[in-house]
Amino acid sequence: MSGELGGGAAAPESLDVGLYERLIADLEAAGAHYRLIDHPPEGRTEVVSALRGHNVAQAAKCLIVMVKIGKKQTRYVLAVVPGDARLDLQAVKALLEGTYAAFATRGKAEELAGSVSGTVLPFSYHPKLEVIADPALLHVPELFFNAARLDRSIALTTDDYLRLAAPRIAPISTTV
Repeated sequence: MSGELGGGAAAPESLDVGLYERLIADLEAAGAHYRLIDHPPEGRTEVVSALRGHNVAQAAKCLIVMVKIGKKQTRYVLAVVPGDARLDLQAVKALLEGTYAAFATRGKAEELAGSVSGTVLPFSYHPKLEVIADPALLHVPELFFNAARLDRSIALTTDDYLRLAAPRIAPISTTV
């Protein structure tokens, strides 16, 4: 489920328009095992996990990271870690053999993700956004994440997530 969001950068007010529908269509086309969960609007992992009724470790926390490779090259990563873990920026930097790593600016993250902060999917629809998932995510049967909207989430089997997202698996988290 990687590809382009339609060419150029989306305007901030139109970021999530159509992304939810595209995700659902992709899940349906792939025969994925998932369910939708409606809840009050919320993007914070701990709070939305409680609203959805699952352990925070089952949440797929999605963060956009900028990694400098030398002085002239910049790569972006969609780091997916368990909701009860912290992203290890140094691990991401080392994995990509970078010289510097930091969280992307909110504007850049939303542009690459195609949705607003708090609704970033654990899938990449942007050719310049590589997905790296922490192996700790593989220990749960089902992953939960906001579905490109603050008021609806998806519970997706971990096997289907791995099959559809095809993330690079690498240890990129530390426990909180």
